[in-house]
Amino acid sequence: MLLLDDNNAALIVAAQNNGTPEVPVPEHIKAAADTMSTVMDSVKNMGLTDLKGVVTGENTIIKDGLSALVQLTVEFIPKLLIAIIILWIGMKLCKMLKRVIIRALEKKGAEPSLKTFLGSLVDVLMKAMIVIMAMDVVGIKATSFIALLGAMGLAIGMALQGTLQNFAGGVIILLMKPFKVDDYIECGAYKGYIKEIRIFHTIMRPFNGRTIIIPNSELATKSLINHTKEPQIRLDVVASVAYGSDLAKVKEVLWNVIKAEPLVKWDPKPPVIAVSDLNNSSVDISVWLWVTVEDYWEVWKHIREDIYIAFNNAGVEIPFPQVTVHQGKEGAPIHMEHRTEVDRPAVVEGEKIGTGN
Repeated sequence: MLLLDDNNAALIVAAQNNGTPEVPVPEHIKAAADTMSTVMDSVKNMGLTDLKGVVTGENTIIKDGLSALVQLTVEFIPKLLIAIIILWIGMKLCKMLKRVIIRALEKKGAEPSLKTFLGSLVDVLMKAMIVIMAMDVVGIKATSFIALLGAMGLAIGMALQGTLQNFAGGVIILLMKPFKVDDYIECGAYKGYIKEIRIFHTIMRPFNGRTIIIPNSELATKSLINHTKEPQIRLDVVASVAYGSDLAKVKEVLWNVIKAEPLVKWDPKPPVIAVSDLNNSSVDISVWLWVTVEDYWEVWKHIREDIYIAFNNAGVEIPFPQVTVHQGKEGAPIHMEHRTEVDRPAVVEGEKIGTGN
């Protein structure tokens, strides 16, 4: 119910003219303010006769003003009740929607930070929409508020453009999962294990013990290599032997090394040995070994040592760069032929050298 006093008209005018943006005022509140102002002016200026007319109901100005106030109040109460119902039901729906979103993210295995952030973001946006709907039912036009919020959002978006890109990249990474914590990835100049994925950046730990902080926008938009995405990966080893080596013997030695390594997997793909390159000083033989992600670095550390020892024990020559130097014999000096004026070309009559004629 409306409570009107002497200051209502002044408050309405102040609300209408209090800077930019202009606060919208419902038409029925404006009418109530105007009516109340007229009634109060009449009360201030009336005498005893007028007071008698008010008591007896013969003063039409006061009578009509009070009737208008009663009518406006009766019309406003249903709208206010509807707005309250919208707010109550809307807040309940916001809580339900927030729970549904969090449960959906939990089923997809999203990070806790992402679940909390997205749930809060949806909750705030839905509540803002419900408040705007309630204001519209009461009669307060929310056009100016929406325009103001839009301008503020645009300004904030331009100021935080890079931060918003990192946020979007973090959401993509946490939802699509191109990599996860403890994966070993390579992106541009960065190599290392993923230690933590946050909303705006990702923390990587390389082998040297340093900490690398990478913006999520870079990881979400650039190509990267995830070395631990699959349960088994291939380890490539190149063994070089000298020209003239018995390749059959070399391959036999390599097969013995592979068979002696228990961490090498033969299923679903067996190891492969093949000549891969003919260099200037060596014949390169590539060895492809399939190992689990957990055993990769263990095999990587000692497989080359095993190959070197096996080659040495089998008498396989390991090449090294060689340069052949040829020493030439001392030759006779070379003399330039002496030219005379007779050897110079004759000039055609009328022709001048250098004139282009």
